[in-house]
Amino acid sequence: MAESWSSDAGESVYRSRDSVKNLKIRVRIQRITSTTVFSQKIQEQAAEQREKGLIELSTFNTQASSAGGRPDDEEDVTVGWQEKLFSQFELDLFRTEAACQSPLDRQYHSEILQLEKSGTRKNRRIFTYTDYDRYTNLEEHCHSVTTPEMHTPTFLAERMSNVRRRRQERRIAEGSIPKSRLITWDPSEEFVKNNHVINTPVQTMHIMGDLGPYGKLGQRENEYVLCTLRVDSNGVITVKPDFNSCKGPYRLETEGEKQDLWSYVVENVSLSMSREEQDREQRVHKDLYIRHKEYLNSLVGQDFEMPPPGILRLLVNGEIVSAQGYEYDNLYIHYFFELPNNWSSQPFQQLSGVTQTCSTRSLGRENVAYFSYPFSCEAYFRKEDESEGSDPQWPVLYFKVLSLDSWQRYRTEGYGYLVIPAAPGCHTLTCATWRPVQSGTVAELRRFFIGGSPELEDISYTRVPGTFKGERLSRFGFRSETTGSVTFKLHCIQHSRAFIDANALRKRRRSVLDRLGGFSQQSSIYNVLDAFQKARRRMQEARESLPQDLLNSTASA
Repeated sequence: MAESWSSDAGESVYRSRDSVKNLKIRVRIQRITSTTVFSQKIQEQAAEQREKGLIELSTFNTQASSAGGRPDDEEDVTVGWQEKLFSQFELDLFRTEAACQSPLDRQYHSEILQLEKSGTRKNRRIFTYTDYDRYTNLEEHCHSVTTPEMHTPTFLAERMSNVRRRRQERRIAEGSIPKSRLITWDPSEEFVKNNHVINTPVQTMHIMGDLGPYGKLGQRENEYVLCTLRVDSNGVITVKPDFNSCKGPYRLETEGEKQDLWSYVVENVSLSMSREEQDREQRVHKDLYIRHKEYLNSLVGQDFEMPPPGILRLLVNGEIVSAQGYEYDNLYIHYFFELPNNWSSQPFQQLSGVTQTCSTRSLGRENVAYFSYPFSCEAYFRKEDESEGSDPQWPVLYFKVLSLDSWQRYRTEGYGYLVIPAAPGCHTLTCATWRPVQSGTVAELRRFFIGGSPELEDISYTRVPGTFKGERLSRFGFRSETTGSVTFKLHCIQHSRAFIDANALRKRRRSVLDRLGGFSQQSSIYNVLDAFQKARRRMQEARESLPQDLLNSTASA
């Protein structure tokens, strides 16, 4: 018998789309003690002797009756979800009307009187605590996840262990929801701790067992949890311990002077749906999904949003992936878009932003800060003069990388820029940065101890400033040094009527918007030409590396 015990008493999680009220659980409990085992063994031996006809069974029958085998040693009960089975303690308590205080107690009082009048009670030792009862299994809260010698639970672990996740415990938050200051910019430590406690509403049910000795049923110290069921609103069912599908029975040993050994089995005996019911339910779900889809389509509409004629709409969904190769830690990036002539944006469009402060981690020989900061930009291009033959200038993303220390002092780590690609699609670009420096060690000491460093008054000086009107931009005498690099990931979308109007494409092949539409084909052609040039360059290098005698013989041939 001992070899067939099931020691896996952990919880199992199931998910069901069926209503939880159809859940049926069968619990079988049996006392396994030395006297009971002895009586069973005697009865088995007596049956063998009876078949052989050797001895009488009167002595063994008297021993078996005196040793054990009483009616309450074994019980088999099938319980439904939230079905209330009263214990002997509850029967004795709620039988008198004076002990009833709440409406639930009075309801239990009337049900108990009906049970006694009808005599239809089906349980003695097995009973249940439903979600409405005031019961909490304290043993689950005392159970620790780790097993160190000196275990000190954290504040969050203590608060989560004391949360009674019951349906009736959901209380309306005191006060009204604030209309302003929805974000707490300076949260206190106590505020952060309290808001990490999750109180998810779930319904709980306990299947209990009164494992007291003969004639002493109804004592609270003899109540033991056989199975705990939890169900949330998403149809997730948690069973602890799991059903005994292919495992042996569970073992439960009582405490006290007389330690009895009990075995019990938990089985799922819910009725399975017939094929007709499954098909009917699938049709209902399908009809529901179709109606919901039609409702969403009615909200979205069938008309595809188009820009006005002669307008190119550019959508950029980007991400600042990482920054690497910088001197100091705790980096953040300040960026903004510059729209050239003939480009415009909506008034509410955000054309600048600042990332979060990110610590670096070592990756090979470099210190890398992973931002994963998303941003987006929407701009419109309109060519005023179609006679101009030059291609339009594309928006430019300027950025600077800064570092922040523990004294809230910032240093400029580098400047850079990124021209938005002309071809639509996904692009991953790495931009190198540089920063201005001053000669001498005093500037570096100032940068290290008190922060600050030389900065650009106009960040567009990293490329060609928009205010520059000359022919040549000289940076002679401007001292700078190369720092690190920043990686961007851009998803570019171009939207224009000229892309889908075939007649307009044939009639106005030389328009600016048509040239924009052909950038993707031009980029592929440029890639092919670049590959040919690289192959030609490799052939030239291989030819130069050959010996002169071999070249002369090849030429004479």
